[in-house]
Amino acid sequence: MKPLDGVRVLEVAQFTFVPSAGAVLADWGAEVIKIEHPETGDAQRGLVRVLGAAATAPGSSFAPIMEAPNRGKRSVGLALDKPEGRPLLEELIRRSDVFLTNYLPSVRTKLKIDLDDVRAINPDIIYVAGSGFGQDGPDRDTGGYDATGFWARGGSADGVMAADADRPAFMPAGAYGDNIGGMSIAGGVAAALYRRLATGQSTEIDVSLLAVGAWATQFSVNMALLFGGPLPKIDRKTQAPGNPLTGGYRTKDGRFIQLSMLQPTRYWAEFCRLMGLDEYAEDPRFSTFEAMLENSETAFELVRDAVASLSYQECKERLGRGTGQWAPVQDAWEVGNDEALIANGRIVEVIDAEGSLRKLVANPVRFDRQPETLTRAPQFAEHTDEVMRELGVDDERLIELKVAGAIT
Repeated sequence: MKPLDGVRVLEVAQFTFVPSAGAVLADWGAEVIKIEHPETGDAQRGLVRVLGAAATAPGSSFAPIMEAPNRGKRSVGLALDKPEGRPLLEELIRRSDVFLTNYLPSVRTKLKIDLDDVRAINPDIIYVAGSGFGQDGPDRDTGGYDATGFWARGGSADGVMAADADRPAFMPAGAYGDNIGGMSIAGGVAAALYRRLATGQSTEIDVSLLAVGAWATQFSVNMALLFGGPLPKIDRKTQAPGNPLTGGYRTKDGRFIQLSMLQPTRYWAEFCRLMGLDEYAEDPRFSTFEAMLENSETAFELVRDAVASLSYQECKERLGRGTGQWAPVQDAWEVGNDEALIANGRIVEVIDAEGSLRKLVANPVRFDRQPETLTRAPQFAEHTDEVMRELGVDDERLIELKVAGAIT
């Protein structure tokens, strides 16, 4: 049993923000039906390259940009703008607990899938609208992606940009803000399901990429609001001022490790002994925080040179024997093979449409220490006939609907 077994979700959305919420809900046990345009499908299916790289391996239909936000769902090709398709949509709405969409308000109004339209069919449904900039205000009908709403406008790009940069930094991964936003939506849906169970009251949920971006950068935003203006740009050194046991350091073979020992005097002696700096372990220049602050440049040079004298693997082995907080700086391949992620079931095997074994990152929430099970994302309109028959549509009517262009 999974926490959301028995919950039915109807998703009218595309790309990653909102669909990734549907994927998480499917991971948690919900039955998710994804409505796609009967001719073009989810527009994300057309992305053959992402951030300059191929979106899938040669000869395979397994595209992580589609698989990750759509695993575990069933796909139905249904024309929302054709009168023949409307009764089918309405029956799906009646049977659903949650309605997910990221269509703009003007499009929702045109297609008659706005809050009032959906609630007129199913008053108890939880209605979720994901957007770039929120359901109210001057930008409610402005489209957005995570690069604009979350990353740029939400403060992250500026937060990692040097004062003398000639261009803003780009996101570290495709769909970076979308996936964070999807988790936010999934959490909101879980709360709304509990509210409905406890009180019988349905909920409208509004999550924007801008709001998720502001939440992610809230420390800086809150500080700016406290001081009444933009925060000054900081010359970001490799370590926090006065604490050489924080920040990134380069190893002998050109890799990096990240130290985050926020109590430097507590870990200084241990660090020195691990890294071959025994003569400095009890040095009075570093025995108190005040002394370390006064001699921070010397301490920084000692740490920098010690790390630079060792290989990446040597640093990992030595620091792994200590009690201070640190981490290796890993690339995507290393993350996908991280022992801790694998041990906790966060890298999960899935069988693709060709029967090949693949792997995907699981959502970060683990229930009851149970192993995660994932099924692949659906092919375009793969489950149309199956779902239509569940609605009581017979074969003759199926053919008529396909001829009319209402379903695929």
